[in-house]
Amino acid sequence: MSARRLAICLLFLSALLPASALSQSVREPKLPVAWNRFYDYDGIVELCRRLADAHPELCRLEFIGPSAEGRPMPLLTLTDPAGGAEADKPAMWVDGNVHGNEVQGAEAAVYLAWFLAERQGELSDVDALLAETVFYILPMVNPDGRQHWFEAANNAHSSRSGMLPFDNDGDGVADEDGYDDLDGDGHITRMRKRVEPGSGTHILAPDDPRILLRVAAEERVKLGADWISLGSEGFDNDGDGRNGEDGPGGYDMNRNWPGGWQPRHIQFGAGDYPFSFPETAAIGEFIMAHPRIAAVQSFHNAGGMLLRGPGAEARQDWYPSADRRVYEAIGADGEDILPHYRYLVIFKDLYDVHGGFVTWTHEGLGIISFTNELWNSDQLFGRSPARGEAGERERLFFDDHLMLGETFVDWHEVEHPQYGTVEVGGAQKMTGRTPPAFMIEEMLHRNAAFCMFHAAQLPKLEAVSLEVEHGAGGSRIVTASFRNLAGIPTRTAVSADKGIGRPDLVSIEGDGLVVVAGGPGAGRFDLTEFDAVEHEPARLRLDRGVEGHGTQRLRWVVTGSGPFTVTYDSVHGGRVMLTGEL
Repeated sequence: MSARRLAICLLFLSALLPASALSQSVREPKLPVAWNRFYDYDGIVELCRRLADAHPELCRLEFIGPSAEGRPMPLLTLTDPAGGAEADKPAMWVDGNVHGNEVQGAEAAVYLAWFLAERQGELSDVDALLAETVFYILPMVNPDGRQHWFEAANNAHSSRSGMLPFDNDGDGVADEDGYDDLDGDGHITRMRKRVEPGSGTHILAPDDPRILLRVAAEERVKLGADWISLGSEGFDNDGDGRNGEDGPGGYDMNRNWPGGWQPRHIQFGAGDYPFSFPETAAIGEFIMAHPRIAAVQSFHNAGGMLLRGPGAEARQDWYPSADRRVYEAIGADGEDILPHYRYLVIFKDLYDVHGGFVTWTHEGLGIISFTNELWNSDQLFGRSPARGEAGERERLFFDDHLMLGETFVDWHEVEHPQYGTVEVGGAQKMTGRTPPAFMIEEMLHRNAAFCMFHAAQLPKLEAVSLEVEHGAGGSRIVTASFRNLAGIPTRTAVSADKGIGRPDLVSIEGDGLVVVAGGPGAGRFDLTEFDAVEHEPARLRLDRGVEGHGTQRLRWVVTGSGPFTVTYDSVHGGRVMLTGEL
C-alpha cells in the first residue's frame, strides 16, 4: 500500500468517526437497528419505513415494481434539501440482492441509508455528501428470491433466481424437481450412505467422522471404502435420474440488462430480451428517468471483490483508458478501505457475464459502476483458507471453536424414499457466503464507507474565474474557467466516444451581447488561442466535459455592452455560473 493511498483512506475513514472513541461508544442512535442479523422481505420493508419516518427531512420512501410475485420494491431517496433541489444534484444509485441468496446486499444498502441519515449534522463529510448528492437506494432487486431463501429449505447457493416458473431440465414441466428437506430442519445439506466395504468411493476420516475422504479406485477394496456421496439433500421428483435440477425459477436477473446482452443459448438465465423481467424493467425505467445518476454500486456476495466491466473481452473498447484510470484510482483506495477485497475486471479476473447490470450502466449510460461482492472467508480466518481436505478441516476447526458448532449440521440418519437409510449433514445455509452475526456490522460499514468514498468522487464543478480583455476593432475577449474538484469527470470517456447522453453545455448570454466567435481550449497568454467552433459559438457543446481534478478554459470574442452570464450546465456535474459586464 502506498503512503499516499494509506493517508487518503485513513483520512476518509477518520472523517466518518466521531471526535473520540468515547463519544462513539455512548452515542444513542436516533433509530436503533440490530445490525448483527439478517431480515426477510417484510423486515427490510419495515426498516425502510422506520428510517423514512425517523428522518423525514432527509429520507423519502417509495415503491417501484412490483416483483413477479407481486411484492413492491422499496426505494429510499436521501438528500439534504438545504443543499439544493434534488433534480439539480448529481446522484448515486445503490442496490442489492439481485440474487435471492445474496442476502446481505439488502442490509448493506439499508445500512448506507441509515448511516447517512443518522450521522447528518454530526460528521462534516456526511453533511457534504447529503448537501451535494442524491442517493437512490434499492435494497432488494429480487425480493421474491430473498423471501424464498428465508422461508424455504435452501443451501448457501440456492434461491439465486427470481420466482417465475422456468423449465430448467427441458422436460416440458417447470419447477417440478427442487430440493427436498428430508429432516425438516430448513437447511439443504449433503447426503451420504454407507455401503458394503470395498464397494464405496470414500471412507470416513479416522480422526473426524464428519469428513469424507475420497479413495482412489485401485485402493478401494484394500482400504474397505464403505461410503458414497449422494449430493445435495433431496430425491428425484420427476424420474429423470437427477436430483434437484429443476427448482423454483432458474434465470438470472443480472444477465437481463442491455449491456452486451446475449440470448439464453449463449448466456444462461438471460431471459427473452433485456428488461424482460418485471424487476429489471422497473429499475431500468427509474434509472433512465433520472439522468443525473453518475455513480452506481451494486451489492452481491461473495468473495471480497470490487468488480468493474467489461463482462466480455470483446467489449473492452467500451472502457477507454481515461475511464480505466478513474476506476483504478477508486478501486485502489477501495482495497484499503475493504481489507481482503480485490479490485478486479469481470471478464478477465472472474468469468464472462453478458447482460450484467454494472456493464449496462457503464456501457449504455456512461456511469462509473462497481459491483461489490460482499464477504470473504479470509476475514473470518484471518488468512486465505486452504483447499481440499485441509480447507475442510480449517472450516470445521473454526465452526467448533469460534462458532461453537452453529454453522454445521451434524450427520444423522434419515430415511430416503429411493436410497433407504442415508445420513444428511454439513454446512447450513447461512454460512460460507454470509458472515457470522458478530461480523455483519463491520462488513456493512466498510462497504458503506466505500460507497461514500465513491460518491465523494462525483463531479463537483466550481466556477473559477471570468476575465474580460480588449480585442481588435472594439471587440472584447471573454475567458471563463471552470474546475472539477472531484475525481470523476463530468463526462466519461465512453460517453464522449459512443455519443451517450447530452454533452456538457457552456453558454454566454446578455441582452447587449453579440457573440462573434467562441470555443474551448483557451490559452493562458495568447488571447487568440482557442478552438473556435463553426456553429453556435454562444452555446458550446463539450463532449468530454471537465476531467477529474481538471480545468476547462473557454473563450469568446464578443461585441456590445452591458451585463452577461456564462453558464456551465452538465447533466452529471450540475450547473454553475459566472457573471460579468462589458
